Amino acid sequence: MKCPFCGCSDSKVIDSRPTDEGERIRRRRECVACAKRFTTYEIIESVPIIVVKKDKSREAFDRVKLFNGMLRACEKRPVSIAQIEAVVSDIEQELQNSLDREVTSVHIGEMAMDKLKTLDEVAYVRFASVYRQFKDINTFMEELAKLLGENKD
Repeated sequence: MKCPFCGCSDSKVIDSRPTDEGERIRRRRECVACAKRFTTYEIIESVPIIVVKKDKSREAFDRVKLFNGMLRACEKRPVSIAQIEAVVSDIEQELQNSLDREVTSVHIGEMAMDKLKTLDEVAYVRFASVYRQFKDINTFMEELAKLLGENKD
């Protein structure tokens, strides 16, 4: 860190403490050359996740959209809001931890279906029916057959 007084690039940290509910870190520093003190702030740089939709358009990831879609699928099912929130947070965390800054909506939908399959099978089928745009009863039955086949294994 460059000293604002003498321009020396060597300083030592005297004190560190979080501010703004842990969003930033305040560091009190002392210049090694001139011994003057100054304060710096560190913030986490967040890079937005860009979702590439089926029509190739791009938009920022919106956890509310994912939450609302999962909420609709879990309607009148024994799934709590806290469970849905946890699943959405898990998906968002996985996306943040990946090195990809652009992710397809197909990938996000598959992640959501995988999580819903373990959470509630009826909610999974509901979500899949909208997400995969089942055209008729046959495609719906094929998905149910896959689900039943997995349960037997």
